[in-house]
Amino acid sequence: MREERPEGNRKALFFFCVGEGYDHVSRLVFDKVVELFNPRETGISVDGFPILEHVDEKGDRFCFMRQENLVSYDFIRYLPILREHFLDFDLAAEVNWHEGANAPDRVITVHTVGDVYAGVFTPAVPGLMRGLLHAMEKERARARIDDFRVVTEATHWTGTFRGQNPALLKEFPVPTLDIEIGSTPSSWEDPAAVEVLAKSLVRAFSPFKRLFNMLCVGGIHFERSFSEAALNSDFPFGVSHILPNQWIVSGNYASEEGFEKLRSAALSINGGVDALVYHEGIKSPFREQCRRLGEELGIPVLKHKALRKPEDLCSPT
Repeated sequence: MREERPEGNRKALFFFCVGEGYDHVSRLVFDKVVELFNPRETGISVDGFPILEHVDEKGDRFCFMRQENLVSYDFIRYLPILREHFLDFDLAAEVNWHEGANAPDRVITVHTVGDVYAGVFTPAVPGLMRGLLHAMEKERARARIDDFRVVTEATHWTGTFRGQNPALLKEFPVPTLDIEIGSTPSSWEDPAAVEVLAKSLVRAFSPFKRLFNMLCVGGIHFERSFSEAALNSDFPFGVSHILPNQWIVSGNYASEEGFEKLRSAALSINGGVDALVYHEGIKSPFREQCRRLGEELGIPVLKHKALRKPEDLCSPT
């Protein structure tokens, strides 16, 4: 398990694909980052593009890496570069676009990276995801773009859909996120949303706060109850890996092998898990697996509706 470093020593890396046809959001966000923070060259280049760096007033470092392809689409090619220069980083994140036939529009999203079907999960630090989500929400409100929403997504990795081997994720054990704007061209190119995202990147390292870390199981890809918990400013919910119903079913999480996948997801969460929360829509065999893991870890197993009444939960100490 990775130890969280104090202020002034933390390091984050953001990927921006600038290759034609894949740069819907990332190129615009990168250009805004340069405008806002005037980052300096690091002496490292990828695909002929220098990696830039911004150091904030606390001494935390934020590196911005451009490449011709999405890192997730050609992970096997970019992996040696990541391992050579960034293995000791606290966060890596791909700035990307979101789309889909049934995807909600006017959204700014964050999700952890992993292949739920295969049971492979990158390390998750709930505080980083919470820091980004809350920074985005504050910037969204400040920008007065009320038609946009900040939301979580289910854990996934787009590399899987491009023939990349999810087992390779274990070769870069840095907490990894996807950060996206969705889900139509007008949203991808919205200048206010682009600026909200750019400003939020350098606020990922929020002040340390003990969170109520959860493993979330079930529900749909954009599960509202988990998003609302992650954005709750009154109770310190720690949301990271979210295992949606479709992939726990296809990944056979009701089996013994599936239980090992469920355990792997829980054990990948930095700081441990304070509760396992399942959506009441999942079928009985999956609920039983959740209860089994909760008993093994000595943590409560909650229905998702319990998140609506955080006052009934025990705050972390």
